[in-house]
Amino acid sequence: MGSLFRSETMCLAQLFLQSGTAYECLSVLGEKGLVEFRDLNQNVSSFQRKFVGEVKRCEELERILAYLVQEINRADIPLPEGETSPPAPPLKQVLEMQEQLQKLEVELREVTKNKEKLRKNLLELIEYTHMLRVTKTFVKRNVEFEPTYEEFPPLENESLLDYSCMQRLGAKLGFVSGLINQGKVEAFEKMLWRVCKGYTIVTYAELDEPLEDPETGEVIKWYVFLISFWGEQIGHKVKKICDCYHCHVYPYPNTAEERREIQEGLNTRIQDLYTVLHKTEDYLRQVLCKAAESVYSRVIQVKKMKAIYHMLNMCSFDVTNKCLIAEVWCPEADLHELRRALEEGSVRWLSPPLPKVGVCLIKLRAIDRQERTPC
Repeated sequence: MGSLFRSETMCLAQLFLQSGTAYECLSVLGEKGLVEFRDLNQNVSSFQRKFVGEVKRCEELERILAYLVQEINRADIPLPEGETSPPAPPLKQVLEMQEQLQKLEVELREVTKNKEKLRKNLLELIEYTHMLRVTKTFVKRNVEFEPTYEEFPPLENESLLDYSCMQRLGAKLGFVSGLINQGKVEAFEKMLWRVCKGYTIVTYAELDEPLEDPETGEVIKWYVFLISFWGEQIGHKVKKICDCYHCHVYPYPNTAEERREIQEGLNTRIQDLYTVLHKTEDYLRQVLCKAAESVYSRVIQVKKMKAIYHMLNMCSFDVTNKCLIAEVWCPEADLHELRRALEEGSVRWLSPPLPKVGVCLIKLRAIDRQERTPC
């Protein structure tokens, strides 16, 4: 009927490969796609095979390349894909490639860490400026406060900054200011009232625009608060409550002059951080653009290298541990091409290449015809 309607006649062959040339020979066989390997180590676990260390090294390279691809996509850099499929890298280039990728990963992580730290500092300074701007109006308001204990004189119709009556009782007025998430305001106020027993005055104001959280990067609505309290013990309780509700607490200036100096210093630092952050982002983009040029071919090379070591783990060693024995299924019509691929792989390993006579250690032997089965 012809080969168009019938499968190829297959033969089971044994390959005898030198340990030093096995990698290159399997690389050539993989590119040609001539054979299918049989596992000669079925009773051996994957952790006890000969080339398990090389497989783990390939997995480490895959992890590094996945991290590079993730950072490249996050930076919206186009990832060029080559039309050709590069072969597995030679063994003499594997260590060099591994060192380059590890060095690139360390550099990227360091630059990214510095960028995130600069960005977090910038967001915190921006929050501080908003807090100073909003709390500036709080001290001008008159608040009514009725203490719980009778020995405390009432503070009705007195300014927030007028606390001479509290000084007579030996209490010290303190302030805690910062920002809190919009959804936690009600619970935060109730907790302050229950724990501090009414010896606090809380003032809120909602920010006009949402700000990005320095910790999570989420854009949310914030409330600026100013808490005035009497006594150090109450102050410790207030600060613990602020920590429990993940408030962003910032120092509160005591005088208008101090407020103005802090505001001027914040503006200068914000401008400097913008400049440094832009330079860091430009450098990071340059590194990612350079990495994007070769990351596609590196991914394919590492996958092929890992596949080669998986096939080598299916081979068995002879008694001298200098020769690998593999069993493969191959079409009878491709036996000549199989022998040529093995010779090509052994010559590629030899540098400089020796005459063809020096490659005689590679043998191919077809098993008895009775074991041949159709594909």
